[in-house]
This record gives sequence, C-alpha cells and structure tokens, in this order.
Amino acid sequence: MITAKPSVALVDDHILLRNGLANLIRSFGEYTVLFEADNGNDLIRQLKPRSLPDIVLLDINMPDMDGYATSLWLKRHHPEIKIVALSMYDTDNSILRMLKNGVKGYILKDIDPSELKLALESVITKGFYYSEMVTGKLIHRINTLDVPEHKVRQILTLNDRELEFLKLACTECTYKEIAEQMYLSPRTIDGYRDTLFEKLNVKTRVGLVLYALRNGIVAL
Repeated sequence: MITAKPSVALVDDHILLRNGLANLIRSFGEYTVLFEADNGNDLIRQLKPRSLPDIVLLDINMPDMDGYATSLWLKRHHPEIKIVALSMYDTDNSILRMLKNGVKGYILKDIDPSELKLALESVITKGFYYSEMVTGKLIHRINTLDVPEHKVRQILTLNDRELEFLKLACTECTYKEIAEQMYLSPRTIDGYRDTLFEKLNVKTRVGLVLYALRNGIVAL
C-alpha cells in the first residue's frame, strides 16, 4: 500500500525565499508542497477542509495578517495542523508568544537545510521540534522567574508515578514508549497525562515540559 507523503504549506511574503524553500522541501523527496501563501489571509483562503496540510511553515513578520495572528487562528480553527515558525527573530518574546499560540517548532531562516529536514521529520514523527537555541531561550526566561508558593504545593500533590511520568514526558519518548518503560498500558499513560493536565493546569505536552523545567523537576 502506498502511503501519502506528508504535505506542507509555506506562508511567507518573500517570494524568492518561499520558492527556494518549496524547491528545497521537494528535493527531500519525502514531502508534498501543497501550496504557497503570501500571508495569513492568503493561507486561510487556500485552505480546503478535505485537503489540509500536515505542516504549515509560517513566517512571523508579514503584512495583512502576520505569523502571530495566523498561528492563533490555526490553533482555534485547525488544531490538527502542525505549525513550524520560520523566522529571523530569535528573541525570548517572539519564541514564547509563538509557543503560546500553539506552534510545534521554531526555527531560524539561516539554518542549514539538514536542520530544516530534521525539523520536519521530528514534527511529523514526534509532534514537535525545538532546537538548542529555542531550548536555551526558554531556560533563560524560566530562570528569571520566581516560583510561586502555589506551584510548590502543586508539585507536592504529585505521587511518585506521576512524577516519573512527568520526567519521561520531558524526553523524546513517545507516549507508547513511556508506557513500555513504566510497564503500564497506553490507556493508563493517557490517564496520567490527563490527570497532570488537570492538576498542573496545562493543555499540552509542551506545557508539561515547561512546567517541569520551571519548577526544577528536570534540567537540561
């Protein structure tokens, strides 16, 4: 049986750069470039419910509808689409704002083509890609924050198995692999995940990782 290649949509107002990226992605031989768009409004016009892209490679600084507004719209209307931000900006604020808007990866425009390929592969197989640069920015921001007392109390309410799951969730293991390491069923692991989402007031695995980093449960 032939498996369809993952599809990618490119959103960038710089036509030469966008066309070059499209050709580069096609050269990988593993992806279909579904379409190209000049900005968020153009992306929305081209989206078809029966043929949505698996990944949207999204620039931040664009006219009419920028990457911040576009990622927020996609998060609300098509959360199944994985967004990878592609930007010239490497500031803490731009990275954190895009992460809050639901992006699954954040890469810079001057990266090596091999890293772009790695980012696409990681987002498809693992659901996310965060480079060492992004991780370093997050750690820097987290280290400037004070941990409120109620956060400490939250940690104390976690039992040993929940803490073990939380630490494993901060690795590159899939939930299935976490289940194998903890000698539990995938359904039980789903239960741990949902319990921690509720206890820690987070909604995604990235939220779990950020919580663990912020509170010293794991370190990089």
